[in-house]
Amino acid sequence: MRLTDSVRVYHDTCNVYLLVSGPDAVAIDFGSGRVLDRLADFGVERITDVLMTHHHRDQGQGLARAAAAGIRIWVPSSERDLFADVGTHWQTRTLDNYYDLRQDRFSLLYDVPVHGIVPDYRTVRFGGVDITTVPTPGHTLGSVSYLAELDGRRIAFTGDLLHGPGTIWSASALQWGYSALEGAAASVLSLDLVAERAPDLVLPSHGQPVTEPATAIAQTRHNLQALVDFRRDQPWDLTAWLRQPYEEVSPHLLRNRTSHATSYALLSDSGAALLIDYGFDTITGLPVGTDRSSRRPWLASLDALKRTYGIDRVEVALPTHYHDDHVAGFNLLHEVEGTRIWAADTIAPILGDPLRYDLPCLWYDPIAVHRVVPTGVPVRWHEYELTMYPLPGHTLYAVAVAFTVDGQTVVATGDQQDGGWVDGRRVEVLNFQYRNRFRIDDFVDSALLYRRLAPDLLISGHWMPRQVDDAYLDMLLARGEELARLHRTLLPLDEVDFGAEGFGARIMPYRSVTTGGTALTFEVEVRNPFRRRSPLRVDLMAPDGWKVTPRQREVTVDALGEASLAFAVVPPVGSPPQRRVRLAVNLTAGDRDFGQQAEALVDLR
Repeated sequence: MRLTDSVRVYHDTCNVYLLVSGPDAVAIDFGSGRVLDRLADFGVERITDVLMTHHHRDQGQGLARAAAAGIRIWVPSSERDLFADVGTHWQTRTLDNYYDLRQDRFSLLYDVPVHGIVPDYRTVRFGGVDITTVPTPGHTLGSVSYLAELDGRRIAFTGDLLHGPGTIWSASALQWGYSALEGAAASVLSLDLVAERAPDLVLPSHGQPVTEPATAIAQTRHNLQALVDFRRDQPWDLTAWLRQPYEEVSPHLLRNRTSHATSYALLSDSGAALLIDYGFDTITGLPVGTDRSSRRPWLASLDALKRTYGIDRVEVALPTHYHDDHVAGFNLLHEVEGTRIWAADTIAPILGDPLRYDLPCLWYDPIAVHRVVPTGVPVRWHEYELTMYPLPGHTLYAVAVAFTVDGQTVVATGDQQDGGWVDGRRVEVLNFQYRNRFRIDDFVDSALLYRRLAPDLLISGHWMPRQVDDAYLDMLLARGEELARLHRTLLPLDEVDFGAEGFGARIMPYRSVTTGGTALTFEVEVRNPFRRRSPLRVDLMAPDGWKVTPRQREVTVDALGEASLAFAVVPPVGSPPQRRVRLAVNLTAGDRDFGQQAEALVDLR
């Protein structure tokens, strides 16, 4: 069916739209692939590219035919694993006692080769047509819509964001987590963002062409808002969530109330902004999954930042620590806004090489750091001077960011302290996580740092800004000392002291990818758990047939000291592909064998 001079539709398991340029066409979604049998009906000789709006099977169950025909397949960035590596999804997807209600069971059954991702917020020429990709989470967290100027009209291809005036294709797809409707709320925001683009024609994946988009979007938005509010104690003002995401801490310091974790914007009179942390922006809820498709960054709040506060560029972003909810949006900020990433010298290595570390909450991809900032050394950004100080506690790899703005000394503390209310008073909880490499005296050290910096205000990653006085600082020190005392009481540190973590070794990199016959180099860090100088013996354990050089190393280490030892490992030539082959190090201190204290994982390709 011809919709415009350049746009055809083939009704299949979904609507497959063909953007025709001479004998060639670009497809939006692909359905069963039967469109390839009907190209002559549309005056088309070949499809050069297919752009997927989301990963569901009805959109792309025929993509294997596209790949066989040499068609380039382009997919949303956060869902690429559900196309190119969906086999791993099926092998690892939770089947028992699950609380992740996303429709990931509607994924493709087998991998398809992906040529590339469609770049969010950018315009790329596909087959002679300029197409802009707009993130529109809702039906799936990673869904996108495409906009193109064709035949004098602005056309939006919206996937399953809406079906028609007031209707959606699936209500169940909008429930990502148990007892929640995160996708419905996200759909409201996405509909608003599509409406801002003022399309003349909306073409959904299911349903008929929408020739009056403004009316259809408004009706669908109204009905979705009613569904969202039905599950809440009070209505959710999603318009304000999108239009006024920022709260003023002071005239030049803003708090993003819609992000997870909280990000802050420091405003310069030059028109530039510096962001402290930037993870998941304008969040309506996160699925309980941990795969890439459950963690989607976007930039929905930036328009409000620019429109309301006169900002013309987001110049710099810097993290308080490496956790994904604080850094997930950094790459997107750089790619779309040209934002430069500054990071403390203690955090930058983790951002740049996450596979090296066995740490929770790592982002999936390396994040390029454009300026590595030494801790304790002031750095100038326009009219502000910022200093990053080591802030171990919540994680070993964290900093306090201190600066003065609008007459106040402010310290950004990331997730160092939790907070809650009991009987009308605020209670502070020291937010320690052992897997983040918590050490016994960390919160004593951080409390002493706060005393030295004497801030007027602490701003944190998940809780409201806190005015600071001497009583509050005294309380933090007392709590830190109590936490340290508890650990010293509980642990047999005079006999064996592996610290609060309880391990005496680690292997880096923790994750590696190689092929048979190719050498890997590992660095093994070991700790002497005794309060006396002691010899340590480290044995690197590998599968049969793997070459390890040397297999054993010995070193003498001072009391409670640490050492680093290097090993080379070569898997056998011709090794078949394997996932997560395990290596281990066995630690002996003095005459005491502590067993296999650390492991590392190797993928063979």
